[in-house]
Amino acid sequence: MDGNTINSLREALNLSPDNTPLRKILADNLLTLNRLEEAEVEYLTLLKHTQESDVKVGLAKVFFKKGSYSACNVVLEEVIDSGSNEINVFTLYAKGLLKENAIAKAIEIYKKALAIDPNYFDEELDGQLRARGGNETKTTEVEEELDSRFLQKPDINFSDVGGMDDVKKEIDLKIIKPLLHADLYKAYGKKVGGGILLYGPPGCGKTYIAKATAGQINAKFISVGLNDILDMWIGSSEKNLHEIFELARKNTPCVLFIDEIDALGASRSDMKQSSGRHLINQFLQELDGIDNTNDGVLIIGATNTPWNLDAAFRRPGRFDRIVFVSPPDATSRESILKLKLNNKPTGMIDLGSIAKKSENYSGADIDAIIDIAIEEKLESSFIDGIPKPLETKDLLSALKKHKPSTQEWFSTAKNFALFANDSGLYDDILTYMKIKK
Repeated sequence: MDGNTINSLREALNLSPDNTPLRKILADNLLTLNRLEEAEVEYLTLLKHTQESDVKVGLAKVFFKKGSYSACNVVLEEVIDSGSNEINVFTLYAKGLLKENAIAKAIEIYKKALAIDPNYFDEELDGQLRARGGNETKTTEVEEELDSRFLQKPDINFSDVGGMDDVKKEIDLKIIKPLLHADLYKAYGKKVGGGILLYGPPGCGKTYIAKATAGQINAKFISVGLNDILDMWIGSSEKNLHEIFELARKNTPCVLFIDEIDALGASRSDMKQSSGRHLINQFLQELDGIDNTNDGVLIIGATNTPWNLDAAFRRPGRFDRIVFVSPPDATSRESILKLKLNNKPTGMIDLGSIAKKSENYSGADIDAIIDIAIEEKLESSFIDGIPKPLETKDLLSALKKHKPSTQEWFSTAKNFALFANDSGLYDDILTYMKIKK
């Protein structure tokens, strides 16, 4: 398309000024050539004679290119309200809203475009409206009723937790005593609530002890992981986090357990996306109870990598007590073995012997060795169809095939405990590993 063609179209229109299709061709071509002022005149002239949606969309495109985003959005909203179901209309409207910083509305409109065609993709909108690395499959789940999904009434307490005496003591001092003696705390102007951070290798019972804490004080229990909070849409993750805290506040006393907090609370300086920083800031606000009181909300966080946490998380009133959850000791390992082997075909098993030889094994590791032993027994049971009982030798054989998964964690943790431990935060790791600083 060139100037000569435009001139030819104008001459034809002079002979037939009411020829709407011809004027539409002229307007569209002026838009393509970025002759925006001329295109706007032609589209406005057309709208005196027709209210066709494609004419309005053409005018909206002119406004968008000129930077008149508000005018563009007004026109497109009218087109959508009239029943348009064109993806390009919703896409342009979402981009116009994004230019006006109406993020929530832009997300809503882009979702409607995706509802028309789930396979549709717009690089600009995806890049600005979707939080990369978010859990896309949770989009509809996070909008469901939170009570049925998260609120629990535990039927276990500390008596069901083998070992972990130091952890129980810290939780008792920080969480349980304040709740049982609320009047004393109130007299000193202290709130009942606060946070405690459990750290250690994976599979060592951090979730279980948190649930037992709620049962110990007859409180409600909410357990959430990072995937329950993260959402593909910018701003939605913060909303999910706020709703979970609100659920806890409405059901006090309540233990709110947040797993994978190392991913949620990564240092703000390390967060490359503003969406990640916004989520951390929202979390800190919720912890502080700036807009709502957290009185009666007992917050327990769990992390495998406390050294990655933003220092702001460890300020007084937040996670100011940090407790090391080590792999289970021999007594605890024996209890776990006994529990896991219950209702399985077993012969005479020397649980004490296996417990002694499984040092540094986590609860998850013990699950693994039992599974390995069972798989080997199943092979021999296939011959006659009769379940063969597990024996001590089967479990000892499985121990040789599965090394403790905690070793890699301790290898990393040791370096932090030795060389990045000025405050003594990780002294418990050194004590457990019998290393003198």
